[in-house]
Amino acid sequence: MGGRLRRDVMLWVSPGRLEAEGSTPDFRFSLANERTFLAWIRTALALVAGGLAVDQFLTGLAQLPRTVLAVALLAGGALCAVRAVHHWARCERAMRRGEPLPASRFPALLALGTALASLLIAVALVFGPNR
Repeated sequence: MGGRLRRDVMLWVSPGRLEAEGSTPDFRFSLANERTFLAWIRTALALVAGGLAVDQFLTGLAQLPRTVLAVALLAGGALCAVRAVHHWARCERAMRRGEPLPASRFPALLALGTALASLLIAVALVFGPNR
């Protein structure tokens, strides 16, 4: 497992290594893969902004729950950014090799985590100490 992870991470920082993987796919597929990567990065930035907003604007909420929510959103943003580059490299490699694109559970986990964070923030707003 460690060797595979190391190889995957090396693809993130050295995209030239991808050229050794199979043949060059149709550029439209590579560009679509890049657009998907950028969408994941926008999602990561939104989670980071949400974490900062929770910390700065939910001042009526006790410090501990506010910090937990903010850190959870910030960690989700960091995880989403790392997952974005990992998924980009895996898809690019699969396309170059003529393999099926890799399946991922991450979108479902991200959706559930975002829904949970939203519900917790809504509860905090409705039942917070200033209500």
